Amino acid sequence: MANHQSSIKRIRQTKVRRLHNRYYAKTARNAVRALRATENKDEAQALYPKVCSMLDKLAKKHVIHKNKAGNLKSKLSAYVNKLA
Repeated sequence: MANHQSSIKRIRQTKVRRLHNRYYAKTARNAVRALRATENKDEAQALYPKVCSMLDKLAKKHVIHKNKAGNLKSKLSAYVNKLA
């Protein structure tokens, strides 16, 4: 166990941030799944900007990598455009 006050505080902060990041990353994954499960083009087009915004915010805060956000957005836009 850590003995220094700074390391004890760092452990506390890391735990809180990890839980925070996990929550938002999981929420984004569920949003991506919901968009991929959508068969209606109008619904998908309405949902797409919200999901992209969510991914951009996570990438900006380094919860997910910026390239991962870009790849997901690219694949989702291709999916939305392919819908009839």
